[in-house]
Amino acid sequence: MLLLLLLLLLLLLLLLLLLLLLLLLLLLLLLLLPLLLLLLLLLLLLLLLVLLLLVLLPPPPPPPRLLLLLLLLLPLLLLLLPLLLLLLLLLPLLLLLLLLLLLLLLLLLLLLLLLLLLLLLQLLLLLLLLLLLLLLLLLLLLLLLHHHHHHHHSQ
Repeated sequence: MLLLLLLLLLLLLLLLLLLLLLLLLLLLLLLLLPLLLLLLLLLLLLLLLVLLLLVLLPPPPPPPRLLLLLLLLLPLLLLLLPLLLLLLLLLPLLLLLLLLLLLLLLLLLLLLLLLLLLLLLQLLLLLLLLLLLLLLLLLLLLLLLHHHHHHHHSQ
């Protein structure tokens, strides 16, 4: 029996470690995402600036202008491609993380249930009593409020 409990505890510890690792990963991703978005925004701003410059510049003979535009767009495209790839790579990762988080939540719920079962019945009863008391208090409050409101309304 004791051995079993120890094994359970070990498992729980491992799970908690896993959870921490996942949380760290999530945090990293959350930290990375704003950076990526910022980068995208900067790129877009750059693009807008370039377009504005092209529009505002006195029109030279048409071919160079087009060439200039192409030359300016190429590096932008090259910059955007890895970003898009990164986003595509991040999507499945995020989905995976969501799934893992759900699993962890389930595990935590199970653990809580286990703990409740391991706890003395007395404690459970006490909790139930407290909950009932709270409910009663809430009901009383609601009744009073309702009554008060009703009374106020009838005047």
